[in-house]
Amino acid sequence: MIYEFRTYDLFPGNMPKYNSILTDSLSAGRLDHSDLFAYLYTEFGPLNQALHIWPYQNLEERLAIREKTTGITGWPPPTGDLLAGQSAEIFFPAPFNDPTITGAQGPFYEFRTYTYATGETPQVIDTWSKAIDERRKLSPFIGAWYTELGGLNKWAHLWGYSSLEERNRVRKEVVERGIWPPKDTPTARTQENKLYMPFSFSPLS
Repeated sequence: MIYEFRTYDLFPGNMPKYNSILTDSLSAGRLDHSDLFAYLYTEFGPLNQALHIWPYQNLEERLAIREKTTGITGWPPPTGDLLAGQSAEIFFPAPFNDPTITGAQGPFYEFRTYTYATGETPQVIDTWSKAIDERRKLSPFIGAWYTELGGLNKWAHLWGYSSLEERNRVRKEVVERGIWPPKDTPTARTQENKLYMPFSFSPLS
């Protein structure tokens, strides 16, 4: 399984129009061909960003579906004039992810992206696998992913919270109880944090 993370930067003031176009475009047939995991927009961090996450069995399926859906009614959506930039990354899921998670897990989603030294991803997976069950008892763990294509040594993880107050409470509790961060995890070289909220058409809501 792979996950394509597509990040679009919109010109300021265009998010309502983008929301309207995507609502129509996604309902016109694109989702008959493959599932959408999440469609989110930034609330904190770099503003005017939309993140959509698409799972595929492999790169070959991704290519086949993109070829099949290009030119169907409403797809790709006519949003080119709204976009200041686009990027796409391919991530592989951590082995302890729950691939069935969906629905109302937010509405606040914290997306954290770390980079590690070359060769440290297996150790990150190992230390997280020992600690994640206790951590996910306190707030929804949406998933963790690592790169094998594009920018390497990246580790991305997504968490759901019902409110900003819950986020603060949970983060304080896990540190005080020694639940999180996982013990013996390598020190990240870089860290980035964004807070997203879901579009009305996002399966992860």
